[in-house]
Amino acid sequence: MSRLYLVFAFICTSSMLFGQNNLSKYLDFAQEQYDKGDYFYALQYYEKAMEIDSATVDILWNYAQTLRAYKDYRKAEYYYEKVYGREEAAIYPSSLLNWGLMQKQNGKYDDAIATFKLAKKKYYKEKKGYLYQKSKRELSSTIWAKSALIDTADVEFSRLPETVNTQNSEFGHGIYNGELIFSSLRADSISASEEVYSPIYKTSLYRSKKSDLTFESSEQIKELFIEELNTGNGSFSLDGSRYYFSLCTERNFEYTCKIMVAQYGNGQWFALDSLSEIINEPGTNTSMPTIAELKGQEVLIFASDREGGKGGMDIYTSKIRNGNQYSKVRAIKALNTRDNDVTPWWNSGEQKLYFSSAWHDGFGGYDVFYSTYTTKFEKPLNAGLPINSPANDLYYFKDIDTGYITSNRIGVLYSKNPTCCSDIFSLKPPVVIIPPTPEETLADLNKRLPVTLYFHNDEPNPRTRDTTTKINYIDSYNGYTAMLEKYKKEYSKGLSGTNSDDAEEDIENFFIEYVDKGVSDLKLFRTLLLEELDKGSKINITIKGFASPLAKTDYNVNLTKRRIKSLINYMREFDDGIFVKYLDATAENGGKVIFSHVPFGEYTANQLTSDNPNDVQNSVYSRAAAIERKIEIQSVSYLDDDEEFALISDQPVIDLGETKHGDVLEATFTIKNRSNEAIEIENIRIPCDCTSADAETKVLAPSESTEVKMKVDTENIIGFAVKSIYVKLKDSDKELRLYISTEIK
Repeated sequence: MSRLYLVFAFICTSSMLFGQNNLSKYLDFAQEQYDKGDYFYALQYYEKAMEIDSATVDILWNYAQTLRAYKDYRKAEYYYEKVYGREEAAIYPSSLLNWGLMQKQNGKYDDAIATFKLAKKKYYKEKKGYLYQKSKRELSSTIWAKSALIDTADVEFSRLPETVNTQNSEFGHGIYNGELIFSSLRADSISASEEVYSPIYKTSLYRSKKSDLTFESSEQIKELFIEELNTGNGSFSLDGSRYYFSLCTERNFEYTCKIMVAQYGNGQWFALDSLSEIINEPGTNTSMPTIAELKGQEVLIFASDREGGKGGMDIYTSKIRNGNQYSKVRAIKALNTRDNDVTPWWNSGEQKLYFSSAWHDGFGGYDVFYSTYTTKFEKPLNAGLPINSPANDLYYFKDIDTGYITSNRIGVLYSKNPTCCSDIFSLKPPVVIIPPTPEETLADLNKRLPVTLYFHNDEPNPRTRDTTTKINYIDSYNGYTAMLEKYKKEYSKGLSGTNSDDAEEDIENFFIEYVDKGVSDLKLFRTLLLEELDKGSKINITIKGFASPLAKTDYNVNLTKRRIKSLINYMREFDDGIFVKYLDATAENGGKVIFSHVPFGEYTANQLTSDNPNDVQNSVYSRAAAIERKIEIQSVSYLDDDEEFALISDQPVIDLGETKHGDVLEATFTIKNRSNEAIEIENIRIPCDCTSADAETKVLAPSESTEVKMKVDTENIIGFAVKSIYVKLKDSDKELRLYISTEIK
């Protein structure tokens, strides 16, 4: 063996041993920095380790976790994907969920939806566990986010100046007596390159005087500074004489807080004291106080991780008596979730509690929500864009007409990572408000469409040929979703193992992606519609009906009419009848809404969907059948006038039942002029080349009728079919639709 080879082998072996020794040191040091909460420093050493070994899944996982903690969502997404690709959640079960969460926080909603669906399937065996429940919640939340992206409030959004914000993190708490009070996480000394000279980071309270549209240089509130501890999250009492804030110990950036109170007067804080153990329960993290007046009573609202909550930090209330006595603590159950619910802020003018959560329907990490207080706190609603973003959005508050949000979205001040740190942003109404044109307003409504609503088989009011119902859609929806377990059982019947699990997941995802989304879309559409009607607009809403092929076509026509009526019933009953005056055309402002029914689509159910009544697994409980049972709000337009269309037909649909393939089908419709003036049929619009039609008489006197003959050549048609013609009058944009329905064998 040559000497050269021996020397080369020795050098390689020595290099490997040296590299392995360094690798161990790098990993140990990186973990040590991670445990301290110094993620930036930890990342540097994980990167050194990956130069030696970039394939080991443990290193990839720790690197991804550190990137997430450092809020570098783009890189974290990439490395979680690499981890999952190596171990498929076998070693690190949350790798798949975390991958999806990072996709969502990067605004990649379609990718996130696919990942959360995969995660639901992966975690299916432990359905009550956090990983499955969080994946299911995030799937629904991300579907909601896609729909809500088109709604952005018209505000001027800007980061507060560098007299307030720094390359570290700032958190806004409120504006009192013309001063912004906020907290900031800062080191005693830090360089422009983010190198810390003094390793002590502490959160302290600061104030900055607001002068017109500017903020003066901030200064630390010395009276509330406590050596070696962190302070933040302040709120004044109703009379302004007391100031509640958080005092926190910190270990590796994990905070344990209690609520303090200071007396306040003449711009000074004094006489600091801790609240009693009723509020600051021993062994818990209690923080983020805000003060509200509920039913004439001063109330402390705060966040805590005390036992008995739903998970993480929850939001609680306690009544204040005599300024220093506190009642039994109660959870606000309508708001709290399995994740953290934090940063409550009470808006007395709006009678709303704003807070942030990572569980409710949102755009990314933490989103801001609000709950209106009536006699209780109502179900929370997302505060929308641009208050929220795919990043973390917290500490919302408002001063007069300007809102403020703390966020780590793109646009913050930073040194290395564009989403590492939080800044305070303002949301101001535009200086010049230009009212939208009618066309722009209609565009806002139409961009919400279609709104698609789904039904259980033969609902509402099964086994009837009635065309109307007293059931409202939300009641029908609630009954439908209550049947989910039955759908899963029936659809998976006869299957076993993975095939059974896949079938159950498939039908559950249908309910999340379609049935639940339909209701979410309806609520957003409903809000925009009411705003338009309140302006006095006259609105025409076109609704189309569909049905699965289980029943005969003539039966389905009546069924879809009942389904459309259930939607109208919902609108009539919503919010104690707020739409009734517009539905009945009795509103003083002249606003009005009518619904134009299209009971059946031009071509109806999927021809491959089972229509066998004895095969309920496929004809009733399958995804393919369920997706056909729907109605759609398809378009919104202004009513030109209040006059009814002159042409009517007592039987606009003729069902021919079963017919033979290749036959030419014929039907005769009677149409009538119900107006007080003569009318002229200009033409008959025919969408399909397979159809022809002709009117017996073209000019009709008042109350005169005529016949329209329609023919359909079935040479190239098979299965269930609906074919239409549209009769148009001269000098009118409206049309009368006539159609044949049939099952071609």
